[in-house]
Amino acid sequence: MLTAHELIGFMSPKLSAEILEHAFSSDKELYKATLAAVETVLAKHLLRSWLLKKHTALLTDFLDALGVPHKDGIVDDLPERMDDAKLRSAVETVLAKHPADVVMVYLHAFYEMNEARWPNLKAMLETEPRLQFGS
Repeated sequence: MLTAHELIGFMSPKLSAEILEHAFSSDKELYKATLAAVETVLAKHLLRSWLLKKHTALLTDFLDALGVPHKDGIVDDLPERMDDAKLRSAVETVLAKHPADVVMVYLHAFYEMNEARWPNLKAMLETEPRLQFGS
């Protein structure tokens, strides 16, 4: 037997859109709850896949500049902390080599999706204009 998410996965796009439209038009609370329940998981998966498959060079350039061992941008263990100068240099390196908007998305995703949340990266994301959305 199929689970609910498997059923939706096998449906035609037209039928799945009809179900979402029905929830949107007749039960806003259900619609909002559904989106909230899946948005974080889907967004993380979507971003991770896009970055790993399309922007491998950005990931490897950043990790190489930090001196963090990896395999094609995938890291097994991140250090708990990162040296300020090394981090700033790595950020400057990727900003010089890659589109700023992609770097911005990557660095925010890197901070949010990893267990090792470096305080100095958080500070850069909050204060460096080139890394802020809407700047």
